[in-house]
Amino acid sequence: MLKQHRLLIMFVRRTIENNDEVGIRPTKIYQSFVTQQDVRNYIMREVRNIFELDHAKEFEKYLLRMKEKNQNFLFELEHKFDHSIKIIFWANARSRVAYEYFEDVISFDTTDNTNRYNLVFGSFVGVNHHSHSTLIGCALMKNEDIQSFK
Repeated sequence: MLKQHRLLIMFVRRTIENNDEVGIRPTKIYQSFVTQQDVRNYIMREVRNIFELDHAKEFEKYLLRMKEKNQNFLFELEHKFDHSIKIIFWANARSRVAYEYFEDVISFDTTDNTNRYNLVFGSFVGVNHHSHSTLIGCALMKNEDIQSFK
């Protein structure tokens, strides 16, 4: 309601004039404009999606470099239709050897999706002959559904 808030930028004025010329009522014209918060939310959502895709590509490059350094490094990656990460599993060579020795008891535990990508982190943990936990592998999943766990 303040006077300085009543100023309209040129784009908005032209849009109002064009809509008025074709007979669109003022209430409909008003509804066609989004709020500043709507614009901010849209921009943040789009920027976040771009960063998520960029980070997914960088993570995949990192895993490929790890595989080049050590042929026993294992990872499996499944993309969604938009090329973001759906499921990824990885285990380094030391963890794979530990699995061979301590495969009797394996636990898989997932955390809430508390990271900024809304991915669920899961860890495969075994128990060694000293009764200590040893990391066997890790996973990131978009969903905690039956298909993802398979």
